[in-house]
Amino acid sequence: MPKRVKVTRETETGRNISFHDNYKNKDMTNAQFVKEIENGNYPNYHIRVINGIKTPASNPDDKTTNNLG
Repeated sequence: MPKRVKVTRETETGRNISFHDNYKNKDMTNAQFVKEIENGNYPNYHIRVINGIKTPASNPDDKTTNNLG
């Protein structure tokens, strides 16, 4: 089974800025994915604030299917 969410674009410094939900075949910007997580639509993910920017992250666990990558 493929990972739920895949990073599709990064900045030169490695910040994830575009994502693709493989289950819904949906592309999202960072802001869209953050909003979806905040709305409870992605329970295996949470938000971290890194350098003042809300950043999606997978919840720490032993699963590899929910890791961003």
